[in-house]
Parts: sequence; C-alpha cells; structure tokens
Amino acid sequence: MPGTAMTAVSAAEQLKARTGAPTAGTGLQPAPEEGVDVLAVAIAAAPETSSREDTDEALHPTPQPRRGAVETALWYGVDVAARAATAGVTGKAGETLLVEPPSSKTGELPAKLIFVGVGDESVQSLRRAGAALARATKGAHLIRAAVVDGLDPAAQQAFVEGFLLGGYTAPRQGKTPAGPAMAGAMEVTGLDSDALRLAQITARAVWLARDLTNLPPDVATPEWMADRSRAVAERAGLEITVLDEAELLRQGFGGLTAVGSGAANPPRLVQVSYQPSAKTAEHVVLVGKGITFDSGGISLKPREAMMSMKMDMAGAAVVLATVEAAAELELPHRVTGILALAENAIGASAYRPGDVVTTYDGTTVEIGNTDAEGRMVLADALAYAAAGLAPDVLVDIATLTGAAALGLGQQYGAVFSNTPYLLDALEKAGDTSGDRIWPLPLVHDYDYALASETADMAHVAPPALKFGAGAIVAALFLEKFVDGVPWVHLDIAGPMSARADKHEIAKGATGFGTRLLISFLRDASNLRRPS
Repeated sequence: MPGTAMTAVSAAEQLKARTGAPTAGTGLQPAPEEGVDVLAVAIAAAPETSSREDTDEALHPTPQPRRGAVETALWYGVDVAARAATAGVTGKAGETLLVEPPSSKTGELPAKLIFVGVGDESVQSLRRAGAALARATKGAHLIRAAVVDGLDPAAQQAFVEGFLLGGYTAPRQGKTPAGPAMAGAMEVTGLDSDALRLAQITARAVWLARDLTNLPPDVATPEWMADRSRAVAERAGLEITVLDEAELLRQGFGGLTAVGSGAANPPRLVQVSYQPSAKTAEHVVLVGKGITFDSGGISLKPREAMMSMKMDMAGAAVVLATVEAAAELELPHRVTGILALAENAIGASAYRPGDVVTTYDGTTVEIGNTDAEGRMVLADALAYAAAGLAPDVLVDIATLTGAAALGLGQQYGAVFSNTPYLLDALEKAGDTSGDRIWPLPLVHDYDYALASETADMAHVAPPALKFGAGAIVAALFLEKFVDGVPWVHLDIAGPMSARADKHEIAKGATGFGTRLLISFLRDASNLRRPS
C-alpha cells in the first residue's frame, strides 16, 4: 500500500547581493552538471492602492519580483510582466507561472523556471505557495528554490511545511501507482536550519496521521493499529502499553468493550508515552477516538454515510502522530497518548439501544443510539486518564458529531473547554499552525438533555425531546468523565477529510489536529494556569 515518497529538503547558501549587471551571479544559477531541473523564485502581489490610473493595471496588477526573480527572468529571456498579464497571474499566494528556456539554451538552463506567487508573504501565504510548488513540480529530480530567501524562520517553516503537505498522495492497494511522485529533492536558499527541522517533523507527523486514516478498515483494525503503535513507539523511543479485550474487561472499560462487542475485531486501548529528562515537567494527556470502522451498530447508518467511516479513527491517528513528534522535538514536558480503538459493528453480541453500560469510573450510561459510540469509548479513556495518569492538561480529539460539521463546515474544528486559558492557547495554536478551530460553549443549562430514568445518565438526548445542539450535548457528556482536570475537547468531524486538493490539504484524510496539537505543545506556557 505505498504512497508517494516525501521530498528530501535541504538548505542551500543564502543568495549573495547582486552587484553590477542584473544577471551577475547571486548563487542561484546552477551549473548543468548539478542536475537541477527546476528553478523556483517568488513573485509577490502588488500592494493595494487606489491611485492606479491605468485600468488594465488596476484590474491585473503586475506581480512584484522577489530575490532571484529578475536575474532568472533575464537568463530565460522572458518578459514576466507580459507573460503574467496574459496568464492572469498577479502574485497571489499559490499562483504559479511556468517558463521554459529558449531553444538556444536548452541543456544550459534547468528545464523549468517557476515563478511562485507568495501574496503578502504572510505565514498562510507562504504555506499556500509551498503547496502550489509541490504540485507543480511532481516528477522533478531536483528543485532549487529562492522563494523564502531572506524571510523570517516562521515564514520559511510555513513554506517548507506547505510544500511537504501539498505533495502528499494517499496510499492505495493494488497495482496502480498512488499518483505522480513528489520531486526527489529541493534545495532552499537561505533556509534556517530550525525552520527546516520543525517543518519536516510536523509534515512527517501529518503524513503519518493521513496514512493511518486513509487506510481501508479491513487493514486498519484495532489490533493492526495497536501493532502500528508499537512500531512507532520503538522508532521514537516511547513507552507503550496495549490492553487487549480480556484486560479491558477485567479493568472495567465498559464503554470501550460495549462498542466493540459486536465486531469480529476486538477492541484495544493503547497508551504511548514520551518522558523528557525533567521528571517534574508538566504532563499533557491526549486522548483519541479510534473507531476503525463505524457501521452505526444496531442504529445502522445509511450506506452513503458509511463510506467515509474508515476515517472515524482520525483522532487516534492524530494522537499517535503527535506523541511521536513530541519525542522528535524533545519537548520539555511529558506527553501521553491514549488511543481508544474499537470497531462498531453489528453482531449477535452487539450492544443495543436501551442497554445500561457501566463505564471505567463506575458511571452507568443508558444507550440511546449505538451510533453515538465515540463518546462511549472516550468516556472510558478520559476517566482512565483523569484517575490514573495525573494530567495537568487533558485533551481529547475526535470525529464526534455531525452537528459540529454542520455548524462549522470542513475548514474549522469545534473546540470546547472547562478552562478559558486553554481555549485561548488552542485558538492561538490554530492560527499559527493552519488547523483552524472555533470555540463553542459548554451550556450547562442543557444538562437535562442527558437525564435518564434507568441509569446515572444518558449519552444522547432522547428523540422525543427534539433537542438540537448535538455537538454541545456530546461535549457536556464527556465533561462528566474528566473529574475537574483542565480539559479541552476537539470535535474534528468536519475537517477530518477533504473532497479535493486545496492548498496544503490533500484529498482524503487531512490529518487535521496534528499541526494544531504540535503547535500547542511546543509552547510550554500554554500548560500553566496564568497567575
């Protein structure tokens, strides 16, 4: 089930200041024997102005050259302004303009010169520029890019990250290739080494989360996910514990075992832990919903709704990828991931609407809908973490409710928290990382929707109540199991997948939440309550 290989990115020397003739060497032009087949330089959007008198210029402003753009245009003998006007290219982030060398210089110059639009050169614009370059250079051997030469490390990281994410193609089974290969290598002039390292670690984590989530459910079963977690733990130096079905029953994980009771592939609970050298560091526990396939159980889903349900374990995939990234980044605080893995299937032993399930902390829950299984496995995992792992911060991430997707669409995740400063920190991390989130309220006036006459609580509002606010009700249910620990709930049902490539997002599983959590964890101040 191979996908495409990730481009090897390296730093090259910063361009020299140009002196003398416009074509004087800056260090960008490669010799033929270097094997560079693509040159990439930046063009920025013209600054906004109301003083343009030329109507055509007002409608199609000329893009502004950045480092290396003037001399490369002269090498290739191209009037970039005229070519851009014809193509409708204005330097907007993610635009590309392809130029080939004149026939007299074939073999002397790289086969392609690409002018990459960087817009306003913001982090978001550079991320989009990187993704566009990745798609425009598939199949290339070696790229030399001056797109971020002279920019700050955050912009450089965004460009490389966007490039690596934009070139992703999902793995597939069979004889047909997954898709055109990413460029073999890219040299980026003036690239900061820390920016490169952060971009590569983050991109590898997102690729892992995407790969796991894109795999078919006959491959990515709970047992297979546990085995994959062992492989990740071994290569990253993580501690790992896997609880099988018998141990889950013995320890009282009633929610997880109920959800998995009708499946041929029994449930698992995986705990992976990164421990820094400082033993007194803050402890963050990440909990991921890992429903490897969701049929809805006895409350059966329609066929159309079932096709994407191999991705109902996206939260668990994000958690595993994030913990590995924490170890690679050598963060100063402990990070533990809990993957609650089960297959929600129909069988003679499947749990039923009307059942009363006893969760890990002893709470009894009346089942109103077996298709609301995610909150049941999370209830066990959150209660287990709160009772036994002493977290300073507890975060769960889950493809939990269609209500969140309906309210926020596919570009924003919903976030809830019992701790205001954590909401602020996650929003900041979302803005920085590109995984955007939107806070929704925990409305405790709605607690009555979870009342039950036969158990401590219900896990869904009864149909007769005709109660909306499905994402809020689900979050209220989960809050009952965190025992007052500072907690964040991320509902990623909307942005878990994409129907088409767009910017750094690739078609299929998006890995949404991986960049968000890595950005959140990198800032240790996020983990301490403000004084």
